[in-house]
Amino acid sequence: MKLKIPNILTIGRIIIVPIFVMTFFIPGFFGDLIPFFLFVLASFTDYLDGLLARMFKEESKLGELLDPIADKILVAAALILLVMNGTIKNYEVIAAIIILTREILISGLREFLAKGQITMRVTSLSKLKTFIQMISIAILLTGESGNKIINFQDYNAQTIGIILLWFSAFLTLYTGYDYLMKGIDHAIDQDKKDL
Repeated sequence: MKLKIPNILTIGRIIIVPIFVMTFFIPGFFGDLIPFFLFVLASFTDYLDGLLARMFKEESKLGELLDPIADKILVAAALILLVMNGTIKNYEVIAAIIILTREILISGLREFLAKGQITMRVTSLSKLKTFIQMISIAILLTGESGNKIINFQDYNAQTIGIILLWFSAFLTLYTGYDYLMKGIDHAIDQDKKDL
């Protein structure tokens, strides 16, 4: 089977994840820099594969299957590592849990709605949420190196990253609730038809 370029990019994103995880444990400057660049690269391929698929009309069922999986494992791996090393700590962990919970919720909803051949359109707000989420995680991955580069008054890189993480968590709650209501409405309609 000949893979299309968007699918190759998506598979590449999945392959980057274990490399990203391993480089996270490199101490010092390179331990901040390499995971940051790998995460940014993987995030960019997420944007690029969708763009190319639409531009060249190369959308496929394989891409439809793998793209959300690649996104979720990348975000989940990054958040778990950041919690593990204490970058995201105390009440900040709630923001990470909100984001991860929403990812699981949306996966379940998509699977349920797919049985009724209903697709969930990605809203502009949801795209904004993803963009802010990726920016916040990327900033947090810069660690102490990022703090040396961005440091003015009370705001260093980590503080900015946490503020953006909370903002993306708020958008996650809002968009997740919207998707959930659509799923519940569809389920109620289906139950009424079955009566």
